[in-house]
Amino acid sequence: MPIAHNTSLEHYEVWFLTGSQHLYGEDVLKQVAAQSQEIAAALNASSDVPVKLVWKPVLTDADAIRRTALEANSDDAVIGVTAWMHTFSPAKMWIQGLDLLRKPLLHLHTQANVALPWADIDFDFMNLNQAAHGDREFGYIQSRLGVPRKTVVGHVSNPRSRARSARGNAPPPAGPRCAPSS
Repeated sequence: MPIAHNTSLEHYEVWFLTGSQHLYGEDVLKQVAAQSQEIAAALNASSDVPVKLVWKPVLTDADAIRRTALEANSDDAVIGVTAWMHTFSPAKMWIQGLDLLRKPLLHLHTQANVALPWADIDFDFMNLNQAAHGDREFGYIQSRLGVPRKTVVGHVSNPRSRARSARGNAPPPAGPRCAPSS
């Protein structure tokens, strides 16, 4: 459903999707969920973001991603999705969902923490905070598939990142998806 210019966005929403995988265990996935809810809440609290972000449960397998893409497509209130790969989330499991998604996509390339705790980094911290790898792989697969999207790099505490995120779910240019480069 096209949105007319100067239309109030109060009846619309953008879904906030977080990628991870079961490899890390339930305790890590609970932390991933809590931290992704914090990121979504920070964006929702910002006056820069004119539409409500709706946090969705962490996506950890291809079927859940596919179903979420189809649900977003069929919900007239959803005007776009924002995706963040909190941990290393194999891009391969996103292929079918990305291919089916027909709503504007914003790839938020961020991390849960504003700064890294260099003095205290350990293996558990590294497993929990793999956005640096997951987001890059996610960006790569989007490019290979020719998925139109906007990518915003930076932490949501940065006003510039929030403002760019707010503009990120504008509809992509008309026309077919571009072919992947070889």
